[in-house]
Amino acid sequence: MRRIKTLKDVDLRGKRALVRVNFDVPINKKGDIEDDFRIRESLPTIKYLIKNDCKIILLSHLGRPEGRKREKYSLRPTAKRLEELLKKEIEFANKLPKKQIEKLSENTSPREILMFENLRFDKREERNSEEFAQELAKLGEIFINEAFSVCHREHASIVGIPKYLPSVAGLCLAREINELNKVLFHPQKPLIAIIGGAKISTKIKVINKFLLIADRVLVGGALANTIFAKQGYDLADSTIDKESFSDVNKIDLKNPKLFLPIDLAIWDGEKTHYRDLGNLKKGEKALDIGLKTIDLFSSLIKGAKTIVWNGPLGLTFQKPFDKGSLGALGATKESRAYSIVGGGDTIAFINEIKKEKVFNYLSTGGGAMLDYLANETLPGIEALEQ
Repeated sequence: MRRIKTLKDVDLRGKRALVRVNFDVPINKKGDIEDDFRIRESLPTIKYLIKNDCKIILLSHLGRPEGRKREKYSLRPTAKRLEELLKKEIEFANKLPKKQIEKLSENTSPREILMFENLRFDKREERNSEEFAQELAKLGEIFINEAFSVCHREHASIVGIPKYLPSVAGLCLAREINELNKVLFHPQKPLIAIIGGAKISTKIKVINKFLLIADRVLVGGALANTIFAKQGYDLADSTIDKESFSDVNKIDLKNPKLFLPIDLAIWDGEKTHYRDLGNLKKGEKALDIGLKTIDLFSSLIKGAKTIVWNGPLGLTFQKPFDKGSLGALGATKESRAYSIVGGGDTIAFINEIKKEKVFNYLSTGGGAMLDYLANETLPGIEALEQ
């Protein structure tokens, strides 16, 4: 089990700290941030750097602007929100880091924060351009990766910069690894994994990993729809990932640890029906696990000592198709198990209902969390170690 070097293991005082954060947060059409969870999770690292008189340069991305400047993907609203949280002015550079603005970074004073515009406005970021990584590295004296949720991406700001600067993990990234390692290497048993969401191809490896190390693996959401459709059930207008039908064959569906829904919550366009697993009629959609499945999953969850959850079990933003996820949430609370939850939709659901603290840890990562649990490493972590 790895221990990664963090910013507390090095002398930072007075240095230009180049920090890769992930401020990829939902922003509405009015420019208001709807969920600042990821911004708040970066605060301990930023405050630590301020305390150590660092000159702080922040890098992030937002959305998928496809390598061109698009105003709706500007990071300016996140800079404003960070100012509010820190009660401190943030200098915002609306151009990407290039040679002509290296001086802007060099002239940053101790305890000041300079934040650059969306990295993905430059195509070289996602192409993992060595040239771009070198340009970025010139902005700092030490690199701090505080963006766990994109550590599964081989992008210039994640795996490129560490080639050119001394590099360490931020406090949140280090905690992410420590918390997930508890599940991988020292879980209290029974260990239960709850896997939901839509695209099964992204979750094959983690389902198979938990079929090896967990006691129960509960699968719901559109993932279950795809499995049932591959088995020959007519799911009518339900969300199905047909492109991943071949991936279903990679799962041992006869494994006794695997639990799929035994009934479904179905919307016919006017009413909700709860029906045992079977063919759907034309125009119907399966949008959640059914009441019998909620009871089954809840009974299993209540007996757990360790729980890891990624992906909602139904269409949580549309009632009553949040019942499955609410049932899992209530059962997790009753279990008093050590519990971790991750994935953007799942975190948004939990934050939206504003329940009292149920989970021991809320991961900032969705895909990164899945990849780390499946592979026990990520490209961004390996870059720091090398």
